[in-house]
Amino acid sequence: MLKQLLAATALAATLVGPAFAQDADTVVATVNGETITLGQLIAMRQGLDPQTTQGLPDAALWDLMLDQMVRQTAVAQQAQPLSKRDTAALEIERRAYLAGSVLEKVAGAEPTEDELKAAYDQAFGGETQPKIEYNAAHILVKTKEEADAIEAQLKDGGDFGAIAAEKSTDPTSGPNKGDLGWFQPEQMVAPFADAVKAMKKGEISAPVETQFGWHVIKLVDERETQPPKFDEIKDQLAVQVRRDKVQAEIEKRVAESKVEKTEGLSPDLLGKTELLGE
Repeated sequence: MLKQLLAATALAATLVGPAFAQDADTVVATVNGETITLGQLIAMRQGLDPQTTQGLPDAALWDLMLDQMVRQTAVAQQAQPLSKRDTAALEIERRAYLAGSVLEKVAGAEPTEDELKAAYDQAFGGETQPKIEYNAAHILVKTKEEADAIEAQLKDGGDFGAIAAEKSTDPTSGPNKGDLGWFQPEQMVAPFADAVKAMKKGEISAPVETQFGWHVIKLVDERETQPPKFDEIKDQLAVQVRRDKVQAEIEKRVAESKVEKTEGLSPDLLGKTELLGE
């Protein structure tokens, strides 16, 4: 009797085991013959915001995702046969997803201490001395004659901010009364930076010429700044290291690729949506 029971148990395991083998290709449902797999559900869950699934039992989440995928599949089947536009759009999505997957792995690696220190040295160059930052405003015009007239107007008591808002051609600072905010000299073109460094707080410069035109500058304030300590900005450095790795990977892959561009095609073709059958 015991032998018969053991034999029956072994036979049941033989029959049932393969039917319940679970891998990414395990079919969890079919819609008009099209399969939905366990791997697809797992990938779908990985793409969900954890906050949306927090506290939701696995059984309930399973039912919700499977129901959504069944609905999605049933509707998507109505797109067959695919139009040229659908085919093109799916190929774009495929490339974008795969590229993102590759770069996500590159960015996912935890930066080493040496990489973080190298990023710090690159950003701050081993600086130990304080640097001077300036807060200035300017009025930018096209000609020296305009700049001279503005300088004269300011000497007669004209309001710098009002004149900047009215006459400055700088689209960013002009509407903000010429305010440039805080900056370090190396962030500005040389003639502008040299003029600022030679000024005293509250002083207005004579017209200064750069490749952008003629500037009348007002030095609002200046201050000393110390470079941040390494330990204080490790998180920011880690982000920068990851960005640099991603950019380097992109440049590497492009450089190693054989790229052949078709010559003679007009950019006007971008507007020919009829080529997609629309």
